[in-house]
Amino acid sequence: MRKLVQGNEAVFHAAVASGASYYAGYPISPSTEILNIASAYAAAHHHTFRFLQAEDEIASANAVIGASLAGAKAFTATSGPGFSLMQEAIGYAQKVGVPSVFVDVQRVGPATGMPTMPGQGDIMQVRFGSSGDYTPIAFYPNGVEEAFRVTVDAFNAAEESRSPVVLLSDTFVAHLNEVVDLDELAADLRIVPRDMPPLARHVAGFPRFFAGVLMYESGPSAGEPATADADEYLRQYYDAKHRHLEIAGRYPLFEHGWNRGAEVLVVCYGIVSRVAAPLAADYALFRPIRIHPVLDDELRDVAAGYREVVIIEANDGQYADMVELALRREVKRVPLMGGRISIEAIREGLARVLAGGPSEPPVPDAPTERRAPSPLGIG
Repeated sequence: MRKLVQGNEAVFHAAVASGASYYAGYPISPSTEILNIASAYAAAHHHTFRFLQAEDEIASANAVIGASLAGAKAFTATSGPGFSLMQEAIGYAQKVGVPSVFVDVQRVGPATGMPTMPGQGDIMQVRFGSSGDYTPIAFYPNGVEEAFRVTVDAFNAAEESRSPVVLLSDTFVAHLNEVVDLDELAADLRIVPRDMPPLARHVAGFPRFFAGVLMYESGPSAGEPATADADEYLRQYYDAKHRHLEIAGRYPLFEHGWNRGAEVLVVCYGIVSRVAAPLAADYALFRPIRIHPVLDDELRDVAAGYREVVIIEANDGQYADMVELALRREVKRVPLMGGRISIEAIREGLARVLAGGPSEPPVPDAPTERRAPSPLGIG
């Protein structure tokens, strides 16, 4: 049945459709609707779905990891400050190989920042937030129906790669309401089943170790520390990296559209791509849906035909840095900062940078009189 569905709501129902049976979280704007819906769903389906409101995001992340190791498809949802607290646990899940999904509904940071305002400031945090080297997979939809489909992709990729996969969103995508048919969407899905045995089930010939410290996982030294063996580190690191890259390659998700014959290619993602839609007649669009690993080959193939490449994003050039590295050419940048994601700010920024001006927008002088409290919405 077609009905009005919120972005956060679509994410939760897609998780259930993917086979998720455990949610742990802590309330934080603008992701809290997912926790609220999970709580109500667990009350009505307590035999098949378990719910934990933990004391903080650290506990939530570790509970999700524990549930996954016990055999459940598990997930959590948070925003930037909570995602920062989860980074040690995410690094552990990367090291040990724990399929799980972390939903990050971004807002303006750093720190508490602007809790009700949309941002895209966690692009780099997904890639480099925890210690050491690892190869994360992350997706970022721009609407309600796509949020449903891409959430399913995130769960599938987590199972296939045996790693924590991040589903990015933002205040506006999370709270966007669109008419969709969730039943119809759920009827046409590819669901990857859990094939990793639960922690308590021993499989002969396949020892399993869940220490954060480097250990020998097979051979005559299995179960012993390998903390001074660089060769063992290389074996384990590149095995995981190659597996994650191979799985990510199954999800080369992007959109190349608008006016493909234009001279300027605009790169944007998430809600910015929706707000920028009035530019469609004058610019080409590249919208990455798989944010990590970066779509290097696809970006190079598309960008080769354009005189200029402009990245528009609600941060100070986080994805632009990665695009520049992938293309090996200078790109122009339009940062949308402080929650001001509007077509007016986009048009002004494009005009400024295409005329040879700086990426940094003009900053008004500080007010000399007391201002009224900020209203909710775009400032």
